[in-house]
Amino acid sequence: MVGTLQITFLAGLSRKGAWRGQIEAVRVAGHRRSGGIGRQMMEWAIAQCRARGCSLVQLTTDRSRADAHRFYESLGFIGSHLGYKKSL
Repeated sequence: MVGTLQITFLAGLSRKGAWRGQIEAVRVAGHRRSGGIGRQMMEWAIAQCRARGCSLVQLTTDRSRADAHRFYESLGFIGSHLGYKKSL
C-alpha cells in the first residue's frame, strides 16, 4: 500500500444543516513521500466531498507536525480551531 485516508460525511447542525467532509488518517508510505501522492489523494478526497454536496472539508492534525501543516495549507486549508481528545 502506498497511501490511505478516510472520509466521513457528516450532516451538520451548524451552517444551516450543511454537509461537511471529515478527512482523517492521511498516510503515505515514507519512501513515497514528496512525490505528489498525498496531494493527489487529498485532491481526490476534496472532489468526493464536493460531489456529495459538502460545503466544508475539515481535518485535524497533530500540533507537532509542522510539515503536515504546511502541506494542508498548500491545499487551501486554514488552521481555525483547537481540538481536544480524551482516551477512554
